[in-house]
Amino acid sequence: MESAFWWKLGLSFAVGSGWVALSTVAAERFGSIIGGLFVGMPSTVAVSLLFIGLTQTPRVASETTTLMPLTQGINGVFVLVYLIFVKRGLTAGLGTALGVWFILAGMIATVGHMEFWVSLCGWALLVASCYLTIERGMTIAFRGELPVQSSPTQGILRGLFGGAVIALAVWMGKFLGPTYGGIVATFPAAFFSTLAITYRMGGADFSRSVGKAMMLSGMVNIVVYAISVRYLYVWYGLILGTVFSLTLSSGTGYLTYLFMRTWSSSPQKHP
Repeated sequence: MESAFWWKLGLSFAVGSGWVALSTVAAERFGSIIGGLFVGMPSTVAVSLLFIGLTQTPRVASETTTLMPLTQGINGVFVLVYLIFVKRGLTAGLGTALGVWFILAGMIATVGHMEFWVSLCGWALLVASCYLTIERGMTIAFRGELPVQSSPTQGILRGLFGGAVIALAVWMGKFLGPTYGGIVATFPAAFFSTLAITYRMGGADFSRSVGKAMMLSGMVNIVVYAISVRYLYVWYGLILGTVFSLTLSSGTGYLTYLFMRTWSSSPQKHP
């Protein structure tokens, strides 16, 4: 069991590094919609659920998804708070977002057991709230490619930074005990690292543009994956369940991309 954790830690680092590097390069070369879409797709979540299924049972992995819709909704709030406060600087943006996230995640940990339908209702409420806040109260335009692109070495360093943040969250979730470990286990490490990297790449406006796409993609596609795993792991087992779940989330990912393209071309309304 202990060796399985270290395998999970290593794989989380490897997958996280590659995913963050891919997402930031995609944002740099193809614009914020593509970059945000990629980072919001299931990556380390898929690794975590697969390892739970391998080291315990597919049913345990299925039951692990109970709180995932609500926690992913909170991760969306994390991004939203960043979008609001990053105008004051990266430290203000990430610091305030982290503070709000820990408060909300702590509230969930205090509640403890929760029915899946309650988690889904909370997620739906947060999705609607985040979307309407951006649509009605903020002006964030999706951005195209950056005029100055980074070197391969810079891309690798970004990936290593992202992987290190993700691996740190996994490690802390293991050793902080059940209460705090459960909170940290849902920490949006890939979101955190991507927002920090894109701020350094193109400034606050570019980072907000990527964050807007990332928030929508993550709140939709990761939750679709979690819902799929909840049922398909029990019905079809780990391998087919993972394949089918990834296929479903890829399908919603494409629909999310089409929606964001429409969203980017429609004028936002403000009070």
